[in-house]
Amino acid sequence: MTYNSKVLLIYTGGTIGMNRNPHTGALEPFDFEHLLFNVPELKQFDTQIATYQFNPPIDSSDMSPRLWIELAHIIADHYAQYDGFVVLHGTDTMAYTASMLSYMLENLTKPVILTGSQLPIGQLRTDGKENLITAVEIAAEKDEEGHARVPEVGIYFNGHLLRGNRTTKQSADEFNAFESFNYPHLVDAGVNITYHGGRILKPDFARPMTPHFRLDTSVVIFSLFPGVREDLIRHIIATPNLRAIVMRTFGSGNAPQNPWLISALRDATRYGKIIINISQCMQGRVEMGRYDTGFQLKEAGVISGYDSTVESAVTKLMYLQARFDDTEQVRHYMQQSIRGEITV
Repeated sequence: MTYNSKVLLIYTGGTIGMNRNPHTGALEPFDFEHLLFNVPELKQFDTQIATYQFNPPIDSSDMSPRLWIELAHIIADHYAQYDGFVVLHGTDTMAYTASMLSYMLENLTKPVILTGSQLPIGQLRTDGKENLITAVEIAAEKDEEGHARVPEVGIYFNGHLLRGNRTTKQSADEFNAFESFNYPHLVDAGVNITYHGGRILKPDFARPMTPHFRLDTSVVIFSLFPGVREDLIRHIIATPNLRAIVMRTFGSGNAPQNPWLISALRDATRYGKIIINISQCMQGRVEMGRYDTGFQLKEAGVISGYDSTVESAVTKLMYLQARFDDTEQVRHYMQQSIRGEITV
């Protein structure tokens, strides 16, 4: 039999491949072949599907930079043999993994689609079947020139393909678990699958994909809140070997007008630490010139995260800090869209 496309299905773990322990009632991973047994529809595809399984499968709460590097190696090592990749992943850290892979896989010319489910694949009401089947179909799809229709890292869930580094988990309970609040959907799947070509990244198909396997995790996230204490903030800023801070602020990038806070942030930037201003709001962007409270942050050396998600900002820092020792280069690229992650 001749197949139109070849897709590698990578199973890392997650709810989609779990079963309920009859003794404890808790969900636990089971053999990947059992997952395939529950989705016989995959055999109807005009697509050759090969599989790769993490051993042992992991809960996505245990996802780590080491496993991101392993995942990037799996994709890079099999890149020439397959037309697309589907990564089955737990939902809790899926947006972090999708963001990180978008940075680690430079000039990606093939789809890397992450998906999973809110209910195990063996349950009657599972959302896993549709998510998996449509993710494979999108990963296999090519245009008239034979190029991938979606050559980027995406998350497919509940009828929508979202740009991976724009996506946040919005619900622990609903099937519509993910949304990209500041960027429109790449693909909408109803009766027909609609590809929004103008929203999809256009790589240089004449150039190879370049993987990157080094990460620098010397970054921390903290949120401002009414009553935040000076001693705690200064303690975080003074952490040895800390290179960058993702600071979640109010509204369009505002912070309390406490002189000590501005002083602490100015000290941090003076000593070479990078501080990225990210809004605590799900939707919208940081505009530090709109209000005086935001303008003071800018004067202290804090740089705008624009409309970035927290997941994207922290993984982008890990990627850039591993590539560049020079703080100014990291600051420069944090203010540029390198994978479609922000609107500048």
